[in-house]
Amino acid sequence: MANAVVRQVLRRPVRLVPLAFLAVILVGTALLSLPPMHHDGQVRPLVAAFTAVSATCITGLTVVDTATYWTPMGQGVILLLTQMGGFGIMSIATLLAILVKGYIELSDTLTVQTETQAQDLGQARRIVVRIATSMFAAEVVAALLLVPRFHYSHGLPWPQALWHGVWYACMSFTNAGFSLHSDSIMSFVLDPVVVVLMTFSVWAGSLGYPVFWELLKKWRRPGQWTVHTRLTFYGFMALFLVTFTAFLVFEWDNPDTVGPMAVGQKVTAALAGGVMPRSCGFNIVDYAGIKDETIITTIVMMFIGGGSAGTSGGIKVSTFFLLFFLIVATARGEADVTVAHRRIGDETIRQAVTIALIAVACVVGGTMILALLTDLPLTHVLFDVTSAFGTVGLSMGVTPELPAGGQLTLMLLMFLGRVGTFTAASALALRTAARHYHLPEERPIVG
Repeated sequence: MANAVVRQVLRRPVRLVPLAFLAVILVGTALLSLPPMHHDGQVRPLVAAFTAVSATCITGLTVVDTATYWTPMGQGVILLLTQMGGFGIMSIATLLAILVKGYIELSDTLTVQTETQAQDLGQARRIVVRIATSMFAAEVVAALLLVPRFHYSHGLPWPQALWHGVWYACMSFTNAGFSLHSDSIMSFVLDPVVVVLMTFSVWAGSLGYPVFWELLKKWRRPGQWTVHTRLTFYGFMALFLVTFTAFLVFEWDNPDTVGPMAVGQKVTAALAGGVMPRSCGFNIVDYAGIKDETIITTIVMMFIGGGSAGTSGGIKVSTFFLLFFLIVATARGEADVTVAHRRIGDETIRQAVTIALIAVACVVGGTMILALLTDLPLTHVLFDVTSAFGTVGLSMGVTPELPAGGQLTLMLLMFLGRVGTFTAASALALRTAARHYHLPEERPIVG
């Protein structure tokens, strides 16, 4: 009975999530349309709307140069939108991920000592406060490390170094990827300290709050980690090693990317190339010049994304590896899907399959639309479409060249990628119900 009551209460908030994000986007569009927000003073509603969607959905795709087009006031609005988008998706997704079970397992997922019923709104508020505190603390620490580096190593005056430090700390943790430099972070390839700090901040934000908090509390006791934390953390490590190695090997002698660099710079670029495609739009090299092998690897990683209840997009690491274990179990002829000596429920597997297929449909549909609207190379179109849906923000230079219809398509994909899959996953979990009867079984031919 308690579970049914909780699910009934939560269904309406789930439906309201897209409306809440849409409201923030509309307000952001109105603000960014004001003449003081951009240097030329001309009102470009589509540019303002595209930027507002990209910022609120913490994507980072742009149709104008953030460093030169927007005034400091406009950049401040973009920063505020990314903070609202990042905090909103982390807090809402975390609460729903916990509450769809019918109770809050704080002892397992948030390492608090007692279990509290979902009807305890005070505990829910404490979780939101803890998310805000963790997000603020992570960004402050990153900023404190970046500000002196920008001042002493890059010669920026203290006020400018402070602005750059705060900006890149926030954009890294929220995985937004907007840059105050026209070449994104390519100018920092000679500074491994800045690249490592920003990469680690991106990684921390994309893990997801439940995993981030559990690792913080139980990092010495991995045997006590939940299945979700194990899937996310070990999955992150595996995918990072694959992407890092692939980037380094494929681009090693590419004259358009890391070919002319020293060995240390190549490793630094590969480090960023192994993390940024997961969810953040910072690029350490010009992605218009990467090899086809790297394009394929990056597209796959952008599609997978990062951790649930975090600032990353994609179908999520846990979803991807649940599907992997499903394939393994099916190949072995096993009836159950098991991870870390735990059986995964059939409803969870169905949700993972559904989310993955919805994502495939969105990416394929978006690619077909842009292919019809433009004469751009298919790989370039697929790359930017996947980046938009995965709320990554990396681009091969296609986005600014798109006609209005193409930009509107990417805006829709960013919105669906940030809010749509999350809402669909929550709705599927909330709709789960046990039937008290079974229909006659029949097996169609598969394969």
